[in-house]
Amino acid sequence: MLINCKNVKFIREQEPILSDINWQIDDNENWAILGLNGSGKTTLLKLITGYEWPSSGDLTVLNQPFGKTSIPDLKKRIGWVSSDLRKRIKEHEVAERVVLSGKFASIGIWEDVTESDKKLAIDMLSLCGGKELIGKPYGVLSQGQQQIVIIARALMAKPELLIFDEPCNGLDLFAREAMLDKINTIANEQQAKGLIFVTHYIEEIPASFDHILLIKDGKIFAKGLKSDVLTPDFLTRFYDNSVEVIKLPDNRLTIIPKSSK
Repeated sequence: MLINCKNVKFIREQEPILSDINWQIDDNENWAILGLNGSGKTTLLKLITGYEWPSSGDLTVLNQPFGKTSIPDLKKRIGWVSSDLRKRIKEHEVAERVVLSGKFASIGIWEDVTESDKKLAIDMLSLCGGKELIGKPYGVLSQGQQQIVIIARALMAKPELLIFDEPCNGLDLFAREAMLDKINTIANEQQAKGLIFVTHYIEEIPASFDHILLIKDGKIFAKGLKSDVLTPDFLTRFYDNSVEVIKLPDNRLTIIPKSSK
């Protein structure tokens, strides 16, 4: 089991941010987490990756129970792609050095590296479609190119769990579709035991993500197979507005407000 949350709660300054989180991810499952701003998505990810600690409940990630494992070692087994991380990279750092830092789950490189490490970083960047980015400072790259670097960085350590945290933020339509195609390829090639994709928008959920977690007001609203969860009934109650579910090409979905006529 990749993740097991049992009655997990997180409280900040006496305010409950997450409550009664019971959720499991088994090997070779890809989950999309859907929720509005302030729903608790980011906090849940910070718990899973060890950047926050549950206020109560039991949390096990990659078979490592929190409180009985080394969090720095655990972080090295998790790849994390996010727009927040993209903004924290130093602009002068060349692309392949950013990728290389993924081996150590760090911002910047503070440990000794080998020539084979350097070669692997270049190969990984090329594999992700960024061969032309080699040697270029991170700060001169477009947002789409930066995301390619961040994905290669996440894959550098051959993670067992790979998390895409709103990876399409700031991308234009065409860069977004290219990014979703890349994520689909990674999922289909099973480059990790499990993947998590976090978004505000149903239409961004790649076809290869067949499990859905709906989170609202810090609680799980629904969870299960995409075909069971992304229904007009569930989503109308989730958004507190009537919606219609529209099928898109490539086995993706979107929603529109339901006409009152």
